[in-house]
Amino acid sequence: MLLSNIGTWMQNLALPAYIDDRTGSAKVVSLLVFAQLGPLLLLAIPGGIIASRFNLQRYLLSMQWIQLVFSLVLAAIVSNDGSIWALFVTQTAIGVANALNAPAFQASVPMLVDRRDLAGAISLNSTQLNGSRVAGPAIAALLAIGGVSTAQIFVINSATYLFLIVTLFMVQIPDIRSAPTETGWRRALSGFNIAASRPVLSRLLVAMTLFSLFSLPYIGLFSSVARLNFGISPVGSTYRWLYAVWGLGALCGALATGTVLAHKHRPSIIRHGYVGFAAALASFALVRSAIPAFPIGFVLGFFYFMTANAMVTVFQQNLRDHERVTVMPLWFMSFGGTVTIGGLLAGPIIDSLGSRWVLLFGAAFALFLSWWSDLDRLPCDSYLEQP
Repeated sequence: MLLSNIGTWMQNLALPAYIDDRTGSAKVVSLLVFAQLGPLLLLAIPGGIIASRFNLQRYLLSMQWIQLVFSLVLAAIVSNDGSIWALFVTQTAIGVANALNAPAFQASVPMLVDRRDLAGAISLNSTQLNGSRVAGPAIAALLAIGGVSTAQIFVINSATYLFLIVTLFMVQIPDIRSAPTETGWRRALSGFNIAASRPVLSRLLVAMTLFSLFSLPYIGLFSSVARLNFGISPVGSTYRWLYAVWGLGALCGALATGTVLAHKHRPSIIRHGYVGFAAALASFALVRSAIPAFPIGFVLGFFYFMTANAMVTVFQQNLRDHERVTVMPLWFMSFGGTVTIGGLLAGPIIDSLGSRWVLLFGAAFALFLSWWSDLDRLPCDSYLEQP
């Protein structure tokens, strides 16, 4: 998964930068990010229902092949400077396959370990994700110096899907299919019903939805923020290294929650993480040159993923194995899907007023969430009994 995600993050870095350089519009970049992650809003729940009806191993393999093929199509379009709309359509196809794949994949990871080891497994999974977020942009920067084009980066990404495809043939994922007790709309809403019946789940879902909507749009619009705030070209090596440093901070944040902070009270980690994120995002908004942006970007990435990783750990710990496939789609809707809506709202504002006010508002909202999402105020019966 680490090797496959390295290619994915190379593409996630290169494509928005290519669009920003070609159009100079944050609004168009936000539309591209929506094409990539927006399907999570619409298809995460159907994806969870579909995955629960099939063998997970074969289902995940088919989703990897679809993304591989359309990444090659993307490379062909970019190599010929094809139409922007062709890029959007192709990216949407990749986003649909990702939306159908993500809930099933994340539901399968906890089933590979004992529940007592769940926090460590989730931290390791987050570590590989953020490790690829560092390695991908760094490798892309080195390849760009060596003359590798954006289209060729997409071809390399297509090849990296083979790492995961081969592994899925080798690893035995437990098959938890069961006859559904609900049908129709009740089946589609079963995840909502489970979350509503367990207050810790609903509080985390609402908090992550608001966090993604108001505080995290800068992630999808990173290239526009770098261009407007720091005067960095989105297709230059400086931008790639800045993105890699931010990703390194996220990697360290994920590592911290599974190591030095492993025995800390996770609701406290979440609360303090919001405060640290708010301070870092406000600083990132106010600096005006690239040099201070690097250390601040690292701290921003650290608190961003320390907080998110602590939240998803508590979320997964309060799910039963048979609930994951229907409830985890809600997490992907709140985390991956909602951030695209925030990007659509922030893109036109950034084009008109610049990015600083958008980032400062996101910082202020994170401070509000540090108070509102305090899980320690929930009654004890809000949680699932832990081993």
